[in-house]
Amino acid sequence: MLVFVHAAESCSSDLSSDSCEYYQTEIFGQLPSSQAHRWLHAETIADDQSLLDRVSWNPSVPLRNLPVCLQDKRDIRDRQHLQRRSIGYWDSWRQSQQKTRRRLKEHVGGAVSGLLPWRHTLHKIEGQFGVGVKAYFVFLRYLLCLNLLYCVIIIGSVLTPTLVSRAQDSSTHRSQGFQNFSFKDIFFGSGVLESSPVFYGFYTHRSLHLDCLNTPILFLLGMISVLFLSIIMLVRRTVVGYKHSWLTGNRFSSNLSYKVFCGWDFCIQNPQAALLKHNFIRNELRMDLEEQTFQQRVQQRSLKHWVQLIFLRILLNFLVLVLLGSSFALIYFAIQQKTKCENNWTACTMLEYLPPITMTTVNYILPHVFSKISEFEDYSLTIQLNLTLIRSIFLKLSSLAIYLVFFIMATEKHKCRENEFGKEMYKLTIFNLLECFFNAFCVAYPRVLLVESFPSSKLVQLLGKKQFEITFNVLDLVYIQTVILVGVFYCPLLPAINTVRLLLLFYVKKFTVVRCCVPPQRMFRTASSSVLFHFMLLLGLFMSLKVIFSKLSTCGPFEGNRTLFKVTSVCINTLPIPVQTTIGYMSSEAFAFALILAEVVILTSYVSRGRANRKAIERLKDMLVMVSVT
Repeated sequence: MLVFVHAAESCSSDLSSDSCEYYQTEIFGQLPSSQAHRWLHAETIADDQSLLDRVSWNPSVPLRNLPVCLQDKRDIRDRQHLQRRSIGYWDSWRQSQQKTRRRLKEHVGGAVSGLLPWRHTLHKIEGQFGVGVKAYFVFLRYLLCLNLLYCVIIIGSVLTPTLVSRAQDSSTHRSQGFQNFSFKDIFFGSGVLESSPVFYGFYTHRSLHLDCLNTPILFLLGMISVLFLSIIMLVRRTVVGYKHSWLTGNRFSSNLSYKVFCGWDFCIQNPQAALLKHNFIRNELRMDLEEQTFQQRVQQRSLKHWVQLIFLRILLNFLVLVLLGSSFALIYFAIQQKTKCENNWTACTMLEYLPPITMTTVNYILPHVFSKISEFEDYSLTIQLNLTLIRSIFLKLSSLAIYLVFFIMATEKHKCRENEFGKEMYKLTIFNLLECFFNAFCVAYPRVLLVESFPSSKLVQLLGKKQFEITFNVLDLVYIQTVILVGVFYCPLLPAINTVRLLLLFYVKKFTVVRCCVPPQRMFRTASSSVLFHFMLLLGLFMSLKVIFSKLSTCGPFEGNRTLFKVTSVCINTLPIPVQTTIGYMSSEAFAFALILAEVVILTSYVSRGRANRKAIERLKDMLVMVSVT
């Protein structure tokens, strides 16, 4: 369903050098006469030549692993030697190197996939609840690995140099330790945690006995590495997701007979594995049949029905705008109330968490309201899902942006605004974890116990078990990862905290799915939804850049500098004159203009290539259909 499965579990879309080849393969594999055509072609050639072609189809397979007898292997080896002598030494060496690289890539990919955790658990979830639920856990695992990589970068470039420099400095005060530790510090980020490596204020300007080696430069390089890695990963997955969504869009038509008669794996011997495969094929057929039923209903609409439907959609979109405006006003009110904290500890606690509680409540309720509204708009299931996602993404990003703007305005006179900003991102992350625990063990699990304890009650059975809402859960993952990207500069250990949160979240969600949920009644083909998810992360990344390059205060490693990159001036002045001139040109407007012009030329060439490929695909589709008819 979601493209995360294809991006993380299979390599079909990643290994294809061109979308045209992948699409041709998909079309040809689903043509009704493709199998018969292959058999007819196989009967027209000689037996020995057919064997050689069949066993040498995949050049990445070593000769000793081919399922043929020893004499056939010798014949294949002699044929390969003849081909090498006929094409020349250089071309032969290049082909052998390509085979070696291809085999190495396959072995490394297999080894890495074998190290991925929770493989068997995800396979069971896929059979019981479908590919979409499995895709959620695959995406969660991907974010866990990504945050672990962030932790390695931050520990190596930010935390370790600061700890080493503080250990070498005899004037450094000893840490307070846990003598003044309070349990509430975990939830507020105050007390001992405020002066710990978790937040921005802990990292001060210290030198490591070299002009180009000090904590501000290492801090900046570490954060730039995190952001640059995020851009690469997000752009890559967005492009792969867009390619897959385009391939499986309106131009893609599945063949039900192909799935019924050719979808079974006859190598399955375990009854449990057979049941999982059976459920997977059934879910695929349900998706296809629901999409075909909706297309038939759309074709039967009259002009009067269309006019009424358009008018209803306009009213519902106006209602959505009213709900969005009300939620933004509510967030602003919560931020204003936070500044009215008095000496009462209970009241201060509630007011401290009032903005996160407000944002979490709004972000939890309104997406469900948007989902119900989209049902009345009478779109297809996929369009309903994508429309709900667009509205929910706009809600989450806008509420986060409004929250940041009003919070920065409210803390202009604070001694260290960066620490306060990092504490707010920390509280959003912690409260999201608390909300997941509360939803699992105080809402979903008691609901299941109630249904199981009173099986004869019609009211309780009407309540029933909840369905696992894939899109909203994935959207929550994307939202918190956006919070991590926005707050990592002012809370450097936030990726480590998020890693622990994701690890706990996996087992909580697994318990919720297996014990408290039923398989979804409506199946979605949400390949295009992954593009929206990654686009939301890209927007969150741009928000983090805006926050990072804002005006700094008087704390942290960049104390006394108006801009971040001013700390690099001392290092640049120690370099040779030609290097300084090159760096000055690369940071000028002339180089930026040339870079933008080169990007425009490259993008134009890729767009032209894409259009040519689409025309070639349409012609090849017509040719394949003609071959299948004949």
